[in-house]
Amino acid sequence: MRKDYIPVSPGGRESEITFIEERWTDTWRRRRLSALSTLLVPFRPEYRVMAPYIRQLPPNARMLDGGCGLGEWTVNLSRVGYHVLGLDISEETVTRLQKAFPGAIFERGDIRDTGQPDDSFEAYFSWGTFEHFEEGMQSCTNEAFSIIRPGGYLFTSVPFENLPVQRSSGSYDAGQESQENRRWRFYQWRLTKAELHDQLMQSGFQVLEIRSIHKRQGAVRVLNQEFGLPWHWLFTRVLSMILAPFLSADIFAHMLIAVARKPSTPLRATIVIE
Repeated sequence: MRKDYIPVSPGGRESEITFIEERWTDTWRRRRLSALSTLLVPFRPEYRVMAPYIRQLPPNARMLDGGCGLGEWTVNLSRVGYHVLGLDISEETVTRLQKAFPGAIFERGDIRDTGQPDDSFEAYFSWGTFEHFEEGMQSCTNEAFSIIRPGGYLFTSVPFENLPVQRSSGSYDAGQESQENRRWRFYQWRLTKAELHDQLMQSGFQVLEIRSIHKRQGAVRVLNQEFGLPWHWLFTRVLSMILAPFLSADIFAHMLIAVARKPSTPLRATIVIE
């Protein structure tokens, strides 16, 4: 597992949970809540991975969207009949979501300790959230195991540790930390496929699939960090779209997605790592 760090303002030594809440509140505050984006969920690579599994669930299955962000997934899956709870650490964001989408359910909460009853969800999905705690992912995966019903599924994505150039903007290797870098603080973990598999197994999950996704985002990072092309340039974005189909996902993809199951009986898992 590799640590990424980001710069913070001088004196920014608030607690980790406060830092996470403030950072994501600021991130989502600058983005508009969009009903159109909720319609695009079925076209996301995460949805294509999870769809065959959730089709096996009852039509009114209970789901948790852990770290729901702008709420697109909660809204979309609620509309098709699932009972979805969108949980996010940002109180301001949750308030916005409740006003914008009154037909969906949103609550403020910490994914390490959701406050939800044991065995209460048939499925739990969480995109790019488990990696943001410096203590590691175990508290997140342990809590997920507790609240998912036996036989239920966990779908989670984390940053992929593949090429050394795949670093968050402004990040540096933890081994390079020194006295002059005190204005930097932990942002996220990046994991290999084997590391993600082990994390889930340690919490008791049966790991069914691990895939690499988001090659285009990985290509943007390579173009920015290796060739100096600015992230926001249209040329960078277009070039990444052209290159992505020809790149190896196991070298250039930005994220990993895992499908895991809480065993209902002691069965042997068929593990697929692609």
